[in-house]
Amino acid sequence: MFQLNTIIRPHLLAMTPYSSARDEYTGKDGVFLDANENPIGSATNADFNRYPDPYQWEVKAQIGLIKKVKPTQIFLGNGSDEAIDLLIRACCEPQKDSILIMPPTYGMYQVCADIQNIETIKVPLSNDFQLEASRVLAQVQPNTKIIWVCSPNNPSGNSIDRHAILHLLESFQQGLVVIDEAYIDFAEEPSFIEMLDNYPNLVILQTFSKAWGLAGLRLGMAFASESLITILNKIKYPYNINVLTQQMLLEALQNESKKNKMVEEILFQKLDLAQKLQKLSIVKHIYPSNANMLLVKFDEPKAIFDYLIHQKIITRDRSKVLLCEGCLRFSIGTAAENETLLAALAQY
Repeated sequence: MFQLNTIIRPHLLAMTPYSSARDEYTGKDGVFLDANENPIGSATNADFNRYPDPYQWEVKAQIGLIKKVKPTQIFLGNGSDEAIDLLIRACCEPQKDSILIMPPTYGMYQVCADIQNIETIKVPLSNDFQLEASRVLAQVQPNTKIIWVCSPNNPSGNSIDRHAILHLLESFQQGLVVIDEAYIDFAEEPSFIEMLDNYPNLVILQTFSKAWGLAGLRLGMAFASESLITILNKIKYPYNINVLTQQMLLEALQNESKKNKMVEEILFQKLDLAQKLQKLSIVKHIYPSNANMLLVKFDEPKAIFDYLIHQKIITRDRSKVLLCEGCLRFSIGTAAENETLLAALAQY
């Protein structure tokens, strides 16, 4: 049976976190002489002289309504990368513990582990980019604290089989199963958020960078048990989400219908781009995608990548990534951007 206290680093359980001025008084009204702020204003036309809410409760309340979770089950970070880093910091002892990833996958899981001197166990996905739960579980070590699942996967774009993920959640009780759903808004499958209360070892990551179109604000979400969220809040930097980001998020969350329309347009453009790419003789294969990207196989990926760069069309060369040999990854652009890409490829 999963027990959170057995996987959190012991010294963190006993650690006294930094107490900010906004921990000691959470009201908005009063004479604030506690945080050594500039009382006059800011050197801009807007006032940013006061520290932001360190726990972003107003934003979390709105997210909770949309995601149907309690605000106390939400962690907000400077992109999902902050949550990835903090989860490893919270659970893994340097030079002792390990995480498990399934390449090809998002690179920051291993980068954050490498920074903390944590071993990374790699169990590749199958040739069709699917998780093989029995192989994964066979490679789990006694010191493995986190299994990372990216679904829809980056860079392949496909959703990972739901039953395989559930098998991991039910079988891996010695640590966390983190499902990175950065691209979930583009997928037909429902989010695992609806399973949150059923699995205390489950963590879901999402982001405002993709479907919501807010990559420049750097705002990622983690959804987990209240106990784990408390730990993440304990070890994060006190004011990790700035005032402007919180203000813009509150505005965006009132515009979910606009987000949904953008998702519809991107999905339409993806289908259109895939159909037109298939007609090009240089295209060897287009992998199924439930994200806002297409992984496309060519005979000469590096030459085509360099040619596109020369045309000022920037794509990602994934040809040296495991299982992605010969592949470039195309983010879905506007109709005009996609036509520019198609025209350049047709002339290659």
